[in-house]
Amino acid sequence: MGGLGKGAFLKELANNGYNVGFGAKKNFATYDIISKVPGAISLIGLLIGVGQLSYPDSPFNTGISTVLVMASIVGMTINPFNQEKEKYNQRGVEITQMFNQLRQLYYKVRNSSEPEFEDEVQEMDVIMNQYYAISMSNQIFGSDWYAHYKFFSQMQIEWIDEQKRFKFWKDKIPKSLIFFIIMALIIVFGWIYVFKGELPFVK
Repeated sequence: MGGLGKGAFLKELANNGYNVGFGAKKNFATYDIISKVPGAISLIGLLIGVGQLSYPDSPFNTGISTVLVMASIVGMTINPFNQEKEKYNQRGVEITQMFNQLRQLYYKVRNSSEPEFEDEVQEMDVIMNQYYAISMSNQIFGSDWYAHYKFFSQMQIEWIDEQKRFKFWKDKIPKSLIFFIIMALIIVFGWIYVFKGELPFVK
C-alpha cells in the first residue's frame, strides 16, 4: 500500500483498530471463561445441592437437577482449553499493545498537516502483520458476545467511534446472541412440551 490521504488513512486506522481491539478482548474473554466458568458452575451446583437436601420435596428438583447436569456438560467442554489458558491471556496483552500503537498512530495522523502518509502506512502494515501472525482462531464458545461487552465498555474507543459512529443495536448488540437466545427459548419450550406434554405458562 502506498501513501494515503488523511481522511482515507484515518478510516483505515479506525477499521484496523476495531479489528485489533476486538481481537484483544476476544482473547481475554476466552481466558476469563476458561478461568471462571468451571469454578462458578461447581460453586452454584454445590449451593443448589445443599438446597435440595434442605427441601427434598420441592417440585422443582427434577428440573434443577437436569439443568445442573447440562451445566456440568458445559464445564466439560471448557476443559480442553485449559492447557492453553495462559496463552490466551498473553495474546490479549500483546494485541492490546498493538491496539495502543494504532491509537497513537491515529492521533499522530489526525493532528498532522501532511497531505499524504506513506511512512505511517508502512508502520500500520507492520503492526497489522504482527497482529495476524499471533492471532488465535480457536476461541471458546461465547467469547464473541463477551468480547463485545468488554470492547465497548472497557476499551478507549473514542478514536474509532470518530470514524465508525457505532450504533447500539447495529454494532453493540451481537446479532448472533439474539439468534441464540431465540433458538434457546424454542429448544427449552420444545423440551418441556415433549417431556411434560404441556407448554409453560399455557393453561
